[in-house]
Amino acid sequence: MDRQKLKWRSRRGLRELDLLFRNFIQKYWDQLTREEFEIYAQVVGLEDQPLFDYIFKNVRLGNDEVEAFIDQYIKSYLN
Repeated sequence: MDRQKLKWRSRRGLRELDLLFRNFIQKYWDQLTREEFEIYAQVVGLEDQPLFDYIFKNVRLGNDEVEAFIDQYIKSYLN
């Protein structure tokens, strides 16, 4: 997926997620590898509610690779 389209798809309906994704893009966007962009494309393809539940309630998504990416890059803003 094109990086600009992926950035656009990062906009979320839930404000809490939107803020986390915005911070992620500002800090990590230019540093990601191609493989990490592919994983991120999976992350932004998820619905908001399962993402919210994983990030804030630790409800598993069922995809270890995606969960590891979220833990490393997205959840880092919660601490």
